[in-house]
Amino acid sequence: MSFIKVIGLTKSYSDTKALDNVSLEIEKGEIFCIMGHSGAGKTTLLRILALLEKPDSGEYYFDGTKVDWNDNLRKSITMIFQIPVMFNTTVFKNVAYGLKIRNYPKNEIRKKVKEVLELVGLQGYENRKAKSLSGGEKQRVAIARAIVLEPKLLLMDEPTANLDPTNSAIIEEIVREIVREKETTIVFSTHNLFQAKRLAHRVAHIYKGKIVEVGDTKEVFENPKNELTKKFINGELF
Repeated sequence: MSFIKVIGLTKSYSDTKALDNVSLEIEKGEIFCIMGHSGAGKTTLLRILALLEKPDSGEYYFDGTKVDWNDNLRKSITMIFQIPVMFNTTVFKNVAYGLKIRNYPKNEIRKKVKEVLELVGLQGYENRKAKSLSGGEKQRVAIARAIVLEPKLLLMDEPTANLDPTNSAIIEEIVREIVREKETTIVFSTHNLFQAKRLAHRVAHIYKGKIVEVGDTKEVFENPKNELTKKFINGELF
């Protein structure tokens, strides 16, 4: 049984169809990439998977349970956005926020925050003002704030689009480490083909709201079955 399964998802905004009959399956513990041009429907699909938006039609199954958008599944899903928003306080309080509102004991909060800051390479940053950090450091705080809640599904929308190559490489290694240590399922979107190729176990190519190809990353990049995917990989799709 697939961990994530969506069947026939559609979503429109006014006269624009963002998703058009999207069906997809994602396995537990994999790094899955949704790749495509800006405006292809990547963010809309991620927001639906995050339960932040409801599709116009279609079905969504999460770990065998049919999603109805009115249950507690949100506790198992976290989404990180392209531009992280930091609370105007310390790194520690930013990361601890979700645990605090869930009434975790203070000693457990300290322990969990310490562990995730080490995982993202920000040990010793606890008392720094989060808003004073660099873009790459802020994104790492956002990741720590998400994974401290131990979600089953972590969604990342263009997580390194605004970062330099060094910080992008750091984030990519953190993603791999999260899967190794936490066995979290990670779905990320990107228009960066090199990142998709480096990081994902499997990829889906979305074009004008439709999933045109899904497969093992190496196989899709070396032997794309769909002509649109071939053109996208070769930089010929505009």
